[in-house]
Amino acid sequence: MQGHLSAAGEASPAGTVRNRRQHVIAGVASMLGTTIEWYDFFIYGTAAALIFNKLFFPAFDPLTGTLASFATYTVGFLARPLGGIVFGHFGDKVGRKSMLLITLLMMGVPTIIIGLIPTYEQIGYWAAVILVIMRIIQGLAVGGEWGGAVLMAVEHAPKGKKGFFGSLPQTGVAPGLILSSLAMAGVASLPEQDMLGWAWRIPFVASVLLLMVGWFIRIKVAESPDFETMKKRGDEVGLPVLDVLRNHWRSLLKVCGARLAEVTWFYTVATFALSYGTLQLGLTKGLMLNAIICGALLALFFMPLTGILGDRFGHRRIFAIGAVGICLFGFPFFKLLAAGQSGYVYLAMVIAIGVIYSLLYGPEGNLFSAQFPPHVRYSGISLAVQVSGAIGGGLAPLVATWLLKLGDGHPLLLAGYLTGLGVIAVISVSRMKSGD
Repeated sequence: MQGHLSAAGEASPAGTVRNRRQHVIAGVASMLGTTIEWYDFFIYGTAAALIFNKLFFPAFDPLTGTLASFATYTVGFLARPLGGIVFGHFGDKVGRKSMLLITLLMMGVPTIIIGLIPTYEQIGYWAAVILVIMRIIQGLAVGGEWGGAVLMAVEHAPKGKKGFFGSLPQTGVAPGLILSSLAMAGVASLPEQDMLGWAWRIPFVASVLLLMVGWFIRIKVAESPDFETMKKRGDEVGLPVLDVLRNHWRSLLKVCGARLAEVTWFYTVATFALSYGTLQLGLTKGLMLNAIICGALLALFFMPLTGILGDRFGHRRIFAIGAVGICLFGFPFFKLLAAGQSGYVYLAMVIAIGVIYSLLYGPEGNLFSAQFPPHVRYSGISLAVQVSGAIGGGLAPLVATWLLKLGDGHPLLLAGYLTGLGVIAVISVSRMKSGD
């Protein structure tokens, strides 16, 4: 939104106030909208770890059923790159705002439908088929949502605060994780017969309330000023994703390398560790979920701080510190869980999610956006982030389970795998543009 200009060519106070209002609205809308969409995504991941193996794959043994349940979880990640390509194309051609509204619906409606699906006992394998279809739709939505939310925040942000505003949609992951964990913790506290019978459906169906709130918030956001400027100049290209592959492939690889470590780390410590702690270590579901909630609570406050620190000291530097944290904490994380004491479990999750993940995820919005020019920015960051997300996040539970089996139940190979990805991330971010 353009402010009124005075005779001297400077923005009038009224125009400045309007611009500030748009900065705030864009930042808050990106954060709250992302919270809602990640609630929908995380609620499925938690249910996949604790419930769906019993409801939709009861014919298998517990470990195989868990693998099958995580396979339906992975399908959503595999659809993300396609979502990034499709929504990135139209986000660079049509606009950022309309894509955010479409992806919001594509996340919320399938979540509600999942809460209404009959189980295996009622309709057999058709239950799993419906799950897969809903996960594909959600994967497409998340593939397009992240890039739009980040760009709306960063491209509306005032100079010198792009890191902070870029961290706001990232921060939405924390309350999304908190809400989903609280919802599933309440469900898990009920008798198992009630939990598997009807209670698990409540967090999914309740998403209709969040969907309405998200739509109301996002409809008020103005279009990105960078996009409007690009359209006026006629800088758009016919096929943005092809332009990215031809002219910006180095940036694409660097973002993928950095993102791969971050996303694998998160889904290992927040999703796989939930299954590992309850099934392999005998820890209670309540303890694991509450520890995750504590880690997410710290991230809720620490993640915006990483954006502010990035604005002051450099976003590459903050991200690199987080990548080094993966290398240093991969082995101790599993040691703390194996100790079996609640204090150690809480400490593991607080450091893994609240500190290390925040250092990685908080600076990404502005840092990754800076690697691509405005006319292909939506396509560039969406493709890079979602391809690496499909590889790292989608396969994280499956790879972690496989490495655990190779190690006869010991997480040594898994911790080494995470450390290797951390090294790749350090190298990748060191070769990026500063984004400051």
